[in-house]
Amino acid sequence: MHADRRWRVLPLVAVLMLVAGQAWAGPTEDAVAEALKQDYSPALRNFVILTMLSLIPVLMIGMTAFTRIIIVLSLLRHALGIPQTPPNSVVITLAICMTYFTMSPVLDRMNHDAIAPYMSEQITAQQAIELGSRPLREFMVSQTRESDLRTVIEMAKAPAPKTMDDIRFGHLVTAFLLSELKTAFQIGFVIFLPFVLIDLVVAAALMALGMIMLPPTTISLPLKILLFVLIDGWVLLSKALLGSYWN
Repeated sequence: MHADRRWRVLPLVAVLMLVAGQAWAGPTEDAVAEALKQDYSPALRNFVILTMLSLIPVLMIGMTAFTRIIIVLSLLRHALGIPQTPPNSVVITLAICMTYFTMSPVLDRMNHDAIAPYMSEQITAQQAIELGSRPLREFMVSQTRESDLRTVIEMAKAPAPKTMDDIRFGHLVTAFLLSELKTAFQIGFVIFLPFVLIDLVVAAALMALGMIMLPPTTISLPLKILLFVLIDGWVLLSKALLGSYWN
């Protein structure tokens, strides 16, 4: 790719992140529109790109499937009774990989509708921003409960939106996170049930045998791990998480 073309792509990605990041930074539409009217100098390019890179973790947590996935994986560790295994680094890496698989249709649409046409000079930067943010907005709206969105809008004392495009990003991101938290804990509750049952059965069996001094977890922990391995739990959980978004 030509060096000048490469520099033109990076500001586009940065501005896309800037538009998405208005949920935390406040309204930036006027600033973005004004920036689009001007050419990016090398110094401004570097400043915008470095600034936007610092927002990547926040955007990943607030606007993708990462929140639901990482919470469910963390709850699974507690359900098994081994809150430190797998290590946090492994769980986070797995959550990032699963987030990529979940968000790949959205990323493909953003690339097809915005990035690729902009790189081939078929559309302007402002058009690329509008087209590129639409798939992400549609994904978030599809995963947001109407009740959560209504509550957020009422808390903000804002008028009710008539269409999806009328929903402010700040309101949508907040409602999306609330919905993701609720769904994650619902999935976690279902995951806990069979393991709690194993704990109850083991505790009752030990009490019936008179082995009151033996901690039930000593017996139930290997049984829970064995059961989870036999049913291929990691694969089943991964399929369930991915299916919760696209089925």
